[in-house]
Amino acid sequence: MQGAAAPRGQGQSLSKMDTLGRPWVILLTYVLAALELTCLFMQFSILPYLSRRLGMDSVAFGYLQTIFGVLQLLGGPVFGRFADQHGARAALSLSFVAGSALYLLLATACSPALPGPFLLFASRLPGALMHTLPAAQMVITDLTAPAERPAALGRLGLCFGVGVILGSLLGGTLNTECGIHCPAIVALVANLLGAILSVTCIPASTKGAPVDAQATPPARPGPPASEQRPAWTGEPKASVFDLRAITRLLLLPGVLPVFLIKVVSGFPSGLFMVMFSIISMDFFQLEPSQAGYLMSFFGVLQMVVQGLVIGRLSSHFSEEALLRAGVLVFMVVGLGMALMSTVLHFCLLVPGLVFSLCTLHVVTDSMLTKAVSASDTGTMLGLCASVQPLTRTLGPTLGGLLYRSFGVPVFGQVQFAVNFFLFLVLWRKPMSQKRDKAW
Repeated sequence: MQGAAAPRGQGQSLSKMDTLGRPWVILLTYVLAALELTCLFMQFSILPYLSRRLGMDSVAFGYLQTIFGVLQLLGGPVFGRFADQHGARAALSLSFVAGSALYLLLATACSPALPGPFLLFASRLPGALMHTLPAAQMVITDLTAPAERPAALGRLGLCFGVGVILGSLLGGTLNTECGIHCPAIVALVANLLGAILSVTCIPASTKGAPVDAQATPPARPGPPASEQRPAWTGEPKASVFDLRAITRLLLLPGVLPVFLIKVVSGFPSGLFMVMFSIISMDFFQLEPSQAGYLMSFFGVLQMVVQGLVIGRLSSHFSEEALLRAGVLVFMVVGLGMALMSTVLHFCLLVPGLVFSLCTLHVVTDSMLTKAVSASDTGTMLGLCASVQPLTRTLGPTLGGLLYRSFGVPVFGQVQFAVNFFLFLVLWRKPMSQKRDKAW
């Protein structure tokens, strides 16, 4: 299907791949992901100050955060379908164009002559299509062999760490030195540059790119052949907004259990992280600068664990073993969180928490992309990208209720109980992934 009958668009994509070289395309993808995440954390760092300057109270700011979470939650699967149907270049370009629109509205909201609160809420709307990280994951998934995939996806954690540290630093510095509008303008320029690089340097589609180290996987049950047709055929295909085509992936063998583990296992710690700013002030009695240092500690650990540790572990242990290890460490950390009383106790628990979060994220993404056909990896990664917005949507309300009613220990207790149950399920009914090592 990739020979003489391949259409002109696919041939041009492969030609561009040959010109740039697969390693350079992957490296550029990492750079684009780091660029987008840096801009995202730049705007996160100024958003509370901008909302306060515009006269918004904490309730209105909560609505602002919830709207952004809901939009990303709904937009993730649709963006994934768009990426599968139109290719990596279109997906990355769309994400950066949406980001440019968001930062343009955000910069305009800083103007005292315009209705700032309205524009601030309007700036959240393009967030539904801002999914550079899932698009980058799709490119990495398409261009790496299954055995190399956990390490390659894990290196995106370096991009996330760079975004957290550099974005927070630049946002605060530019806000102090040049004004609150400056980070938004810098982010706007950076996203326009990202869109240009995506259009000019990323292949139109990475689906047809051969992977040297990847053998043909063994046949296994899957969706009907009519639903697996390549995106470049001239036959009619489902719409980007076709919910049946999206949810169909969850019914494939081995997909739903892994996806549920991805959602349920990390949800308690996600609630804790959503409430962390309040917990750091009330429970740990930290100053803003001290809380910032603690978040930087998070970022550095995530870079090390996701970028270096998980890749090495994946070459020695199966994905199922790593998944069990992540759930087990979650249990231990949850027990420690239920008993902690000082910030020093929490700092001792942070490495285990980061290890579990990174392992859960990378391993489940790798397992899920292997469980679907190559033409559906974008949609699956879009579904995976909706997990974090789901936490951000439900987290402020549910986390606030738990914190007010039971205090900080409840987050550790819930985390221990949930992951203890999941560990028993994994122990009694293992998910065989041994065939992935032979691919």
